[in-house]
Parts: sequence; structure tokens; C-alpha cells
Amino acid sequence: MKYRNRVRSRISNLKDPRNPGLRRNVLSGAISAGLIAKMTAEEMASDELKELRNAMTQEAIREHQMAKTGGTTTDLFQCSKCKKKNCTYNQVQTRSADEPMTTFVLCNECGNRWKFC
Repeated sequence: MKYRNRVRSRISNLKDPRNPGLRRNVLSGAISAGLIAKMTAEEMASDELKELRNAMTQEAIREHQMAKTGGTTTDLFQCSKCKKKNCTYNQVQTRSADEPMTTFVLCNECGNRWKFC
């Protein structure tokens, strides 16, 4: 079943009218039969689709980074990776109420994250 799906993927990518570059490269010999057999869907995608996927990935990264930087900025913590003190922290109650809060620290310089109990 897996082999059949891979063959269908190759055929649909080669027949795709929005992906003439792949078809041209296979016909001219720039992409060999052995190479096209090993290519992933991302590698066979058209330039337009690659740009769209890249834009979506960049947007997801930006959204994720925004979510991480919502804490309080401080210089009380020193990053063990880059040795700088430009950090942001959040405190969360992860254990029972009679135990202290857990502090999650993010280095704003290198992106290193750690937990401080």
C-alpha cells in the first residue's frame, strides 16, 4: 500500500499543471529516475507551493515566539548557554498548592529555556 501511494504521489506531481519545473527536469534528465523515487513531497512541490509552505512556517514560528515572550523581563537569571542576563520568566503552579511555584525562564538572546524551582 505504501509503495502504491508513493507512485501515485509521483504521478500526480508530474502531471500537476502548476508544477512544470519538475516535469521539465525529469524529461531533460536533470532529475534521474532514482532520484525522483527518493524525493519527498516537499522536494517535488512547485515553487509556488514551496513559497506558500515557507510563509506558513514562518508565520507559525512568529506566533510561537510571541507566545513565549509574554513573561516578565528581568536580569536576575543568567543563561547557562550564552552567559547573558537578558531573560523573561513566567511562574506557574505546577504542583500542589502548598509547594512553591515553578519558574520557567527564557533567554531573550539565544532562546534557551529552562525551569527554576
